[in-house]
Amino acid sequence: MADGVSVVTHHWQQAFEQLGFETLSIAGEGPVNRTVPGLAIGAEHPPQHGELAEALADADLVVVENLCSIPLNLAAAQLMAEILAERPAVMHHHDPPWQRERFRHITEVPHDRPGWRHVTINQLTQQEFSDRGIDATCIYNGFPTATSEGDRLGVRSRLRVAPDARLFAHPVRAIARKDIAGALRLCEQLDATYWLWGSAEDGYDDELERLLTATTCPVVRGTSGEPAVDLYSAADAVVFPSLWEGFGNPPIEAAIHQVPAAVANYPVARELVSLGMDWFPTDDPGPLGEYLAKPEPSLLDRNREVALANFSLEAMTSKISALLADAGWLP
Repeated sequence: MADGVSVVTHHWQQAFEQLGFETLSIAGEGPVNRTVPGLAIGAEHPPQHGELAEALADADLVVVENLCSIPLNLAAAQLMAEILAERPAVMHHHDPPWQRERFRHITEVPHDRPGWRHVTINQLTQQEFSDRGIDATCIYNGFPTATSEGDRLGVRSRLRVAPDARLFAHPVRAIARKDIAGALRLCEQLDATYWLWGSAEDGYDDELERLLTATTCPVVRGTSGEPAVDLYSAADAVVFPSLWEGFGNPPIEAAIHQVPAAVANYPVARELVSLGMDWFPTDDPGPLGEYLAKPEPSLLDRNREVALANFSLEAMTSKISALLADAGWLP
């Protein structure tokens, strides 16, 4: 679907197919090949053992995307670990419990078995796994890197944003840790229209409406299924003041599509900056404002080069291939 884990899962599926696998997607809900309702985040009951085992029965290799990482459906995670205990599996970890305040007391996940391979999406989490006695490989998220001019005016026309108006995109779901207030503040300070791509989740609806009602900057919301190249081309900048992210896909996509980004100084952002990304601060409007007044194309060129080297689908697929080759799991 539209969340970061779903986006990356789709990219992993593409990588596995490129490596010669046939793939099937299984989830509690959504546009997948097989639906097992008890896997859903809000499932009233976990799946029955036989039901989940049957869904996985014909798989030579199972890739578990975050189910056995963040405890949003702990009973389903425990059942999954039981069924896969003696089977080849890649545990792809996006959000381990200790990185979220409300889950830090939970120790039942992540599970570990001798035959599994664990993958984290950043080096910080890889080290945290090591500190807990679990060997993991870091594979950064990878993204399509083909670009074109993009339909800037068409998207702006749909949003009813003037061609010469300043438009800042916030490509996130509206939840507390995304710091909607910080994004709005930056838009107010730089006379920009605020463009929120996603909807409110996790009970954030009332707070979001309060913030959007109180802001002094114009607000537009949503996307209509346009390709990423069109969405990013419509924006003058991407704002990303998140308090915490396991990775942060939008600033990388902005780099690929050569859009400047203002990114908060959360821990994994510092890790990505160390690879060469050059982003503007979110707590000081001055640097981004100066750039927009006098753009420097070389900055965007450098960011794209770093993204191509570290965060392309090709780079990600190469690392997945090495992981599977080491385990003897390539087709």
